[in-house]
Amino acid sequence: MNIKRRSQHDPQGHSSALNDILFILLLFFLIISTLANPNVVKLSIPKAKSDTKAKQTVVVSINDKQEFFVGTTSVISDSLKPFISRAIAKSQDADPTVVINADKQATADNIVAVMRAAHDLNLKTVLAVENNSR
Repeated sequence: MNIKRRSQHDPQGHSSALNDILFILLLFFLIISTLANPNVVKLSIPKAKSDTKAKQTVVVSINDKQEFFVGTTSVISDSLKPFISRAIAKSQDADPTVVINADKQATADNIVAVMRAAHDLNLKTVLAVENNSR
């Protein structure tokens, strides 16, 4: 009896395209994560001729309804100082800066209230504006 053994092939799936797909997915999620901004409060910011960049340690926003936001948390004007100091403590930045995003309709009194709170905490303040030269 002459029984021939058939050659045994190991069934394997080709995974060469899997690497490309994973790379494209990784690239997609990296790009999307940089575009997403967690500190989003809709404001129409005043325009300026020059643009000053500052490291955004704490962002304080004032909308057109004269409401204050530290990050995205709604705050009343009397409790600005404790909220800003908590945000600074969380960031543990060596040179903390408070960026003020104020709507065009925000009153000067409210902007000065944020600046006064930052001054009492010995922090730098920067008023965010839109670059007019674009």
